[in-house]
Amino acid sequence: MTPKLPRRHGFFEHYEELVGTWTRRLRNRQQAEDLAHDTFVRVLESDSAAIEQPRAYLHQTARNIAVDGYRREDRRGAMESEAIDHSVSSSGDPEHFMQAIQLADSIERALTELPVNCRKVFVWQKIEGLTQAEIAERLGLSKNMVEKYMIRTLRHLRDRLDGLQS
Repeated sequence: MTPKLPRRHGFFEHYEELVGTWTRRLRNRQQAEDLAHDTFVRVLESDSAAIEQPRAYLHQTARNIAVDGYRREDRRGAMESEAIDHSVSSSGDPEHFMQAIQLADSIERALTELPVNCRKVFVWQKIEGLTQAEIAERLGLSKNMVEKYMIRTLRHLRDRLDGLQS
């Protein structure tokens, strides 16, 4: 039985929407529910009396928590896990597995060679699924500049990873 929670400025009426939005972004309902839980905990612990737009506040809080979590996460471990999952499910071939690990390492190294804004644009667009307009607003840049950062990043990755292709 779910405990009754106090209605606080209309926050709880947005729970399903928040979970739905983050399920689509994360492609994982359990992670989306965990993120929604963390979001509501943060909101309940804060002084939310002055919040005029609870829906927008919830979504922004969830986004901030997701970004913070990504920054804390061991990126290398995440890439290796993904490479392991993909290689095991697709072929079971140990050579393919090692190539996937090497590719993940190479991508990580190549990204660290880029300026911070290039990395942010790449992660926010390719991993978080933000649009160029959302990224531009977040960084205080034009959409054109965000596109240039993405092009620069993709070219750099292509140049760095070109030698790995056999």
